[in-house]
Amino acid sequence: MNFSVDTNTSIVLLRESLKSALTRNIIVVTLCIIISYINGVMVHTFLRHEILNEDPRYMLFIHMVFNDIIQLMIAVMLHVLSNVFYTINVSFCCLLLMIAIFCTQSTPLYLASMAIECYIAVCYPLRHAQICTVRRTYVLIALICTLGALPVLPDLIVLLAMDPLNFFHSTVLCIRETVFKHPILQKKKDIIDMLFLVSVWCILIYSYLRIVMAAKAAKSDSQKARNTIILHAVQLLMSMLTYLATTINNALLYMFPKYILEVKFTTYLIVQILPRFFSPFIYGVRDQTFRKYLRKYLCNITVHNRDVSKSI
Repeated sequence: MNFSVDTNTSIVLLRESLKSALTRNIIVVTLCIIISYINGVMVHTFLRHEILNEDPRYMLFIHMVFNDIIQLMIAVMLHVLSNVFYTINVSFCCLLLMIAIFCTQSTPLYLASMAIECYIAVCYPLRHAQICTVRRTYVLIALICTLGALPVLPDLIVLLAMDPLNFFHSTVLCIRETVFKHPILQKKKDIIDMLFLVSVWCILIYSYLRIVMAAKAAKSDSQKARNTIILHAVQLLMSMLTYLATTINNALLYMFPKYILEVKFTTYLIVQILPRFFSPFIYGVRDQTFRKYLRKYLCNITVHNRDVSKSI
């Protein structure tokens, strides 16, 4: 009799767990599709117009958008896999984590590069076209990719050197702490994260102050440029949420100790989804030039859909 009751209780709990997991996965995948569609429209708009392809500002922006698309897809994939299978193969997990780490490290570097471009445009307007060329922008993007990849390589080297081969054939909960678990890697991560963030913050603050001083010296209004730098700072703050995930999770658990799964899911939305959702609106929709071509593209889609529906 007791066995029967315990079994029924386990089945009910299992169904509730499956139902909640399915709901969370549907929410996450739906948000991923919506955000990826918005970012995809921006990438398509960029590729269709040569005037955008040859502007360093939009080149840096669209590469950051593409970086966000990859990061979001990896984050959602890891979330779904952890809910469906709980543990996955270490080799596959290692590949996904390395891509995610690379994208995470690259985002602040793109923000710093965009701030520098804005600073040059305001403080050196006559030399902007000579300094910020298409070729130099591609070199800068290659440098960003290199710097973003450098923190990942020591993790892989240490993992290959210190873990046995059968570890790569086992399964683990796919998070950074369970794969790159050696203490030296955690210290290295903290140092690199601090170095990246301090460097980017210094660049943003320096760019903002120089723009303000240039505006005062020329007695001109550079409100748009200053607002752009502030938005860079806001985006950087949102990207920093990745480094504060544990703190946010613990704070929410302290306030809502009975809702462990809900708190974990809320933390995931705040850290992984929210920054990717606001990024295209902060830069793409706000910019007048990009917005003009984006509106033209959306209008063409609407007209085309109307023509198709009429023909049907």
